[in-house]
Amino acid sequence: MDEREIAALLAELVACDSTNPELVPGGAGEAAHAALVADRMERLGFRVEVADVAPGRPNVVATLPGTGDGRRLMICGHGDVVGAAPEAFRPRIDGDRMRGRGTIDMKGGLVAGMAAAARIAAAGPLAGDLILAVVADEEFRSAGAEALVAEQKADGAILPEQTDLDLVIEHGGFAWFEITCHGVEAAGDDPEGGVDAIAHLGRTLDGLLALDRELAERPAAPYGRPCLHAGMLSGGTQLSAYPAEARVGIERCTVPGETWQQAQRELEALIDQASPGDPRAGLTLSTLLGRDPVRLDAGEPVVEKLAESVASVLGRAPVLRGDMGWMDSGVLTPAGIPCVAFGPIGGGEHTPDEWVDLPSVAACAAVLEETARRFCS
Repeated sequence: MDEREIAALLAELVACDSTNPELVPGGAGEAAHAALVADRMERLGFRVEVADVAPGRPNVVATLPGTGDGRRLMICGHGDVVGAAPEAFRPRIDGDRMRGRGTIDMKGGLVAGMAAAARIAAAGPLAGDLILAVVADEEFRSAGAEALVAEQKADGAILPEQTDLDLVIEHGGFAWFEITCHGVEAAGDDPEGGVDAIAHLGRTLDGLLALDRELAERPAAPYGRPCLHAGMLSGGTQLSAYPAEARVGIERCTVPGETWQQAQRELEALIDQASPGDPRAGLTLSTLLGRDPVRLDAGEPVVEKLAESVASVLGRAPVLRGDMGWMDSGVLTPAGIPCVAFGPIGGGEHTPDEWVDLPSVAACAAVLEETARRFCS
């Protein structure tokens, strides 16, 4: 695959709506996108498995068997995207950039992996197996990555998310929580019978701001600090009634050295301090999802071979760094598959201005190809 073919394949994948239905009810899901990837990999000579991790939401695992005496490398990407307006699925070229939903998050990196796989398949198998995996649901609960590590093993993995051609060997974690304030529903002119759940939630909201100020004083990672914010707020059913419930959804971003269980305990303490004065009101905490930070040893063979390949192909010293954003490497590495992130240049992920730099996709493909040859030898 040359640069023209890389751009054409990326445009085809971007045009295939793969909106995560957990984020957008009625979203297209990954099935059509997975079928495109599976067909292309089969035509390249890979052994392809397609299996649902949820109804209509498949993983694709394509394997090029090696000669049997080398290490096994996995290139792993995700097929789902966040929601967007219909025009975002019409890719457009703007100079060296392609714009559209999924261009950088992360179909540009996925195409780089597919291009590397195509070149290796054309030249003949490596000593070790080469796997290209495309998983579902990365943008929500990582159900696809969880299913992948339950079935597949590898000696190392590369996640071609956006890293601007740097090696990301550690990243932050996150946890999602919901605090519910329980009141008593009553007519708006019945102050003795009603308990205002929304108003009583106010002390909790003040507590969230105070906790984030405290987090700002704690040790930070070189790439970001621990933080917390309220992401969603809901409550009540009508203007003329005391609301029986009010909810706030919270995201807590963690750095290495923290755990999501620690974050949960902090919110439990906050609830104790912010309890409403009215005994008829109460607060409850629900933990929706927790993912811990990940730190990969720079001496891992997959990191070393990728760094050597960056120096060889790009002609510059490799940059090893961390990033706050959580990625599926946070599932692969704890499962025993050391995973480093390395992907193209881009920006605007999760916004209408999402873009990827096309020359960097080609450069990423060349580095991935060289890494596979070094690692699987």
